[in-house]
Amino acid sequence: MNKFISTSLVVIGGGPAGYSAAFRASDLGIKTVLIEKNLVLGGVCLNVGCIPSKALLHFSKVLEEYKEFFKLDIFTNKPKFNINKIHSWKKDIILKMNSGLNILAKKRKVKVLHGKASFINKKKIKMLSSNNDSFEINFENAVIASGSSPIKFPCIKSNDKRIWYSTDALNIPFIPNKMLIIGGGVIGLEMATVYSALGSNVDVIENSSSIFPTLDIDVSSFFINSIKNKFNLILNACVENIDFSKKNLCVQIKIKDQLKKFKYDVILISIGRSPNVSSLNLHNIDLNLDRKNFILTDNQCRTNIKNIFSIGDVSGNPMLAHKGIYEGHLAAEVISGKNHYFDTTIIPNICYTDPEVAWVGITEKEAKLKNIEYLVSVFPWSALGRAAVSNSSVGMTKLIYNKTTKKIIGGSVVGRSAGELLGEISLAIEMGCDVTDISLTMHAHPTLYESINSASKIVDRTITDLLNF
Repeated sequence: MNKFISTSLVVIGGGPAGYSAAFRASDLGIKTVLIEKNLVLGGVCLNVGCIPSKALLHFSKVLEEYKEFFKLDIFTNKPKFNINKIHSWKKDIILKMNSGLNILAKKRKVKVLHGKASFINKKKIKMLSSNNDSFEINFENAVIASGSSPIKFPCIKSNDKRIWYSTDALNIPFIPNKMLIIGGGVIGLEMATVYSALGSNVDVIENSSSIFPTLDIDVSSFFINSIKNKFNLILNACVENIDFSKKNLCVQIKIKDQLKKFKYDVILISIGRSPNVSSLNLHNIDLNLDRKNFILTDNQCRTNIKNIFSIGDVSGNPMLAHKGIYEGHLAAEVISGKNHYFDTTIIPNICYTDPEVAWVGITEKEAKLKNIEYLVSVFPWSALGRAAVSNSSVGMTKLIYNKTTKKIIGGSVVGRSAGELLGEISLAIEMGCDVTDISLTMHAHPTLYESINSASKIVDRTITDLLNF
């Protein structure tokens, strides 16, 4: 028997984009229903993505720091850890955040339904719950925030338990001795960081000639050199064949023009993500998709259907939680009648490896394409006091600025906590700061963010920590 609900707004998907849209809409006085297919809110990000991966990456960083002090004979015992305790710690973090979201939804009077949603028409959605309760929801506006899923490797049809995807890797079924990661993107590199710290011998293969294709070559090269003693990154490589018949997975890999065979205990597939649209019955509403099935939107997150919006991963790259949250707020505000647009100058990018690599704004590549006359300033962390005392001297801070106005237009950081340092550069770009604004701003010493000040002082020729040529 169907249950009928009428609401001003229905949001499909309870991840960061979806719950942000629902909560913001409620704050703006809009009656809101939030549909999440799983039994908890938070989506991939909280439950099997950003949060658990960053927990493991934090532990990996602590473990690596212990190892560094062990090599110096400061610690005399080799590090030992309890995998079950790590799981419990990670699970507790997620449960607390799940609980927090439930409380926020109740306080805001957002009605949360758990089940699979599909469109009947442009004003009505059907939802089927896990216990087969059926709902018909009439709405004035809808926000699609259904997220994305890992792309399956086309050559692998086996259900072999030695083939992992990101969710499997985050659960750490065991620590493999030899591990292959197919895909040198953010997820692949972060999992390589975790498992190499845990003790695995990790190879990462990437079929292109570079990692982070939008990143400048000097930054990506610096990063690659900084991780070469942690795991093996192989560019211009692809899998030709996998033999599942033996104890170890025998993998034939083509590296440039040569075929080589390797044996692995586990293969982690990390070749990108695809939008979750197949179960939404979008053909019932003639919603426009691109060639990869991402939902097309305008600069207000509106689809080709006036009362239906789309946000987060399902709307395409960059598939970042903070972009989804920003879009969630924007969509809710537009629905409430505000004349707001997606007009942010920058979107921060961070890979939480060790060291981290982070970048924001215009890169040198982009500046050249746009015919922007620019200059670059790079401050090495080898001259940074805080880096020296925290075993973090392998790092760099790079600023890109307009040659004429000296306004900061982009920046990259490689080093521990690089993502945190990116905040000042992001704000500088958004507020139109020039390098002198930064160089004349007193920065605390000794800190890592002091490197941004020093990079600015290089431009103003006031640097004293390096020779000023």
